[in-house]
Amino acid sequence: MGFGVFIHRSDSIYDDRPAERYQFPPQYLTRVNACVGHWILYYEPRSVRETRGYYAIAKVQEVVRDPAAPDMYLAVIEPGSYLDFARPVPFSGPDGVLERGVLNAEGRISGRAQSAVRPISPSDFNRILAAGLQDEAVLPRVGDVELDGFEEPQAPFQLEQERVRIEYFTSRAVRDRVFRRLVLRAYDARCAITGLKLINGGGRAEVEAAHIRPVGANGPDIITNGIALSGTVHWMFDRGLISLGPEMDILVSRHVNDPESVRGLINKTGRALTPPRASERPHPSFLQWHREHCFKQ
Repeated sequence: MGFGVFIHRSDSIYDDRPAERYQFPPQYLTRVNACVGHWILYYEPRSVRETRGYYAIAKVQEVVRDPAAPDMYLAVIEPGSYLDFARPVPFSGPDGVLERGVLNAEGRISGRAQSAVRPISPSDFNRILAAGLQDEAVLPRVGDVELDGFEEPQAPFQLEQERVRIEYFTSRAVRDRVFRRLVLRAYDARCAITGLKLINGGGRAEVEAAHIRPVGANGPDIITNGIALSGTVHWMFDRGLISLGPEMDILVSRHVNDPESVRGLINKTGRALTPPRASERPHPSFLQWHREHCFKQ
């Protein structure tokens, strides 16, 4: 099958972690097996309130039985391959549905659109990929990214419908830009610790997108592993001088040489500000990792 579409809801009853695994029943085993070694799109159906539509890509590494549920399977996602779209893509656009493979001979939406796992053509895949990631704020400038196997240093960026250019979207430059955009949008460009929202004269937010579990420690580029922090706070967070408790309470290390000044930076609630949408808030597992491996008690 190659490329595929996996339906995932933010309120899913399945034990999914889109950046790590996708749980599914046996009736989809053949279709998911056909996606092993290939890229898939995650799609949230229109029945979900504030649906994200097509919202991410990932690569399926293998399929295994779920050890916690013998009657279920897991599509294991290749580490580091998951990437949220900078701009979620709706099911339909001005020219109709983007995934044209779900249309029947009469051009109407068929029952295939309801399938939790379905194949998607390279042209449909590229069309959705372009809509989700082709953005001046996240695409690399010429010379910013070295692409193995591509000798086109003078060519401007152009997504080719005939050829999937995944290499652009797995580059660190693009992933960092997408991650920054997603985190700053979720936190409204406001530092989660201080509560300050500072915009410079050029209209750029001074807040930074921080990984809770660093990329160097196998931390994924997903919004639940991110938090918006001002420069000084980001520095302290990365060095374990501050951290976050299970209830988002702000922890200050005993190793801080000026604790009163640090506490003066913290917003009055004593808790980190979080995005309104639950699916965008820091995941407890990443916060626990930071407390156990980074925070200086």
